Amino acid sequence: MKNINPIETKAWQKLTNHYNSINNVHLKSLFNNDSNRKNKFTIHFNDFEFDYSKNRITEETLGYLLDLANEVDLKSNVEAYFSGEKINQTENRAVLHTALRNQLNNEIFVDGENIMPLVKETLKKMESFTNKVTSGEWKGYTGKAITDVVNIGIGGSDLGPDMVVESLKFYKNHLNVHFVSNIDGDHVQEVIKNLNPETTLFVIVSKTFTTQETLTNSTTIKKWFLKSASENDVAKHFVAVSTNLKAVSNFGIATDNIFPMWDWVGGRFSLWSSVGLSISLAIGFKNFNDLLIGAFEMDEHFKNTPFEKNAPVILSLIGIWYTNFFNTETEVILPYTQYLNKLAPYLQQAIMESNGKSVDRNGKKITYQTGNIIWGSTGTNSQHAFMQLLHQGTKLIPADFIGFKQSLYGNDEHHNKLMANFYAQTQALAEGKTKEEVHLDLKTQGKMAEIETLLPFKIFEGNKPSTTILIEKLTPKTVGSLIAFYEHKIAVQGFIWNIFSFDQFGVELGKELAQKLYQKN
Repeated sequence: MKNINPIETKAWQKLTNHYNSINNVHLKSLFNNDSNRKNKFTIHFNDFEFDYSKNRITEETLGYLLDLANEVDLKSNVEAYFSGEKINQTENRAVLHTALRNQLNNEIFVDGENIMPLVKETLKKMESFTNKVTSGEWKGYTGKAITDVVNIGIGGSDLGPDMVVESLKFYKNHLNVHFVSNIDGDHVQEVIKNLNPETTLFVIVSKTFTTQETLTNSTTIKKWFLKSASENDVAKHFVAVSTNLKAVSNFGIATDNIFPMWDWVGGRFSLWSSVGLSISLAIGFKNFNDLLIGAFEMDEHFKNTPFEKNAPVILSLIGIWYTNFFNTETEVILPYTQYLNKLAPYLQQAIMESNGKSVDRNGKKITYQTGNIIWGSTGTNSQHAFMQLLHQGTKLIPADFIGFKQSLYGNDEHHNKLMANFYAQTQALAEGKTKEEVHLDLKTQGKMAEIETLLPFKIFEGNKPSTTILIEKLTPKTVGSLIAFYEHKIAVQGFIWNIFSFDQFGVELGKELAQKLYQKN
């Protein structure tokens, strides 16, 4: 990987000059001057339509952004990302979450070892375990089948699985899946207070089995369990996803009930691994495997498609355009389905923990903006909450609107109203409402006496950028593709900003100080 400072490239200077000429151009004029704009600025991939026409760009803008990608040698970075090269150099690790969903028979090597047999073996173990639990073959200590599953983890061991289980609950089976993450004792007590220890399975997810929050919660739950069961019964109700076999065994978990993790998978990209065991238990292994297939298909699109038609690349570049030239600081994620209500919190970790860096790959202080503040909520809830700021506030906030052509339960009246709002919001943000249009509206409403007073408050400037991600239907496959799309967007932006996206030293200092303060008390 070449360490190239992006602001020293010719393309960056061209983009700087170009920004000065396009800054005040309105989206309405861009559409008025090009009747084919939507088609030009839309990428089709399987059941996805990525429409980026409502962004403040022209074909010239895209040309300079693609020049930037080529000048920083993005192509070789992408190749290194998939090949097993140790691109996480500060931790001397490969970054191979893509290998976890690889559907090909090719070999992928880490330190001279082909890791694909390990991946396939682990998936078979997950499938077997999932089938035993969901079929009722796996029994608790009193001979009863499992009814509830509790995932105990934090960060990537919680946010990803929790988000996917929520996203795909239309496809869930009879098992009730719960999540414990916060070290706040009230959280764990609220989860376990209505559970039956005879029919509950606990999945402890901790790579090192030393994470304070996870171990504290696991110990509390084990004490609760042992009030009605014995130490010998732990093996029937606790399984672990970890690399620390000794610590897991000392906890009382049987060796057969330990699922492996690998250091070439970062926590926030690990839901595709055995960290996703709670997903597999919630929706069944076939649906979990479809999730992997969807991600793999996006991997193939990203890896093999020319940059100018490559959805993760193009939308990453547009994000850089806003962050580094318009000086935007946040991006809002707006899924128009209640199923994806946990997507924004998941992407907060994935994006902000990855690209929230101020030192480049040469170890030098960065003089340009990196990373974005990610936030959001579902539509139409967000329209009654914070959309006022996007429409008439003083900040420029690029938005991703994520919608589906079909509803899962087939209630067309609800879905048509939902999607009318989906399209209306992107149109309103882009076009706004002029002084003349407001004047005519007020006049039509018979509010002649109020026109002078109300006029300035009802004007919408418009020219607010958004990207529309329209998907045929919410399925395990499309959710897999959507998550993988954002993963690759993270990687591309990190490559271009010349930062290490796959370490997270920023989470450590507070944890170290908290441990010292706890020991003092």
